[in-house]
Amino acid sequence: MPELNIEDIEQLLPHRYPFLLIDSVSHYEPGVSAKARKCVTANEPFFQGHFPAHAVMPGVLIIEALAQTGAIALLSEPGNEGRIALFSGIKQAKFRAQVRPGDVLELKCELTKRWGDMGFGQARATVNGKTVCEAEISFVLPPVVESTSTE
Repeated sequence: MPELNIEDIEQLLPHRYPFLLIDSVSHYEPGVSAKARKCVTANEPFFQGHFPAHAVMPGVLIIEALAQTGAIALLSEPGNEGRIALFSGIKQAKFRAQVRPGDVLELKCELTKRWGDMGFGQARATVNGKTVCEAEISFVLPPVVESTSTE
């Protein structure tokens, strides 16, 4: 599939600033895998408090960026348009190095198992080819709920 820019990503994911944590997608195969990129800058809002004297990207946000990468693979699959993917678990998360301003975070998630609207993905984040984080993530696609507006 072709690369996705930020506008394309926003067509697939419901996330928006400041919680959209991927900038581009270099490759994806619907229902199978995705590779994305996050250019980490000193202007990220989380660096104001984590940590002012030694800026480090929080590990939970690296995991979230990996999950958003997996969501690209999942939500680009025909029939999943307009749905959201929710975390249902994180296993074997390992943080191997700090992610600092100026780093380009390369993100990959491969969907490994599926049962209906539930499944698992194997995720890895690297900087300059070095693994900084890896984890198994699980997800669920909740049923689409129609609006019950009383207009």
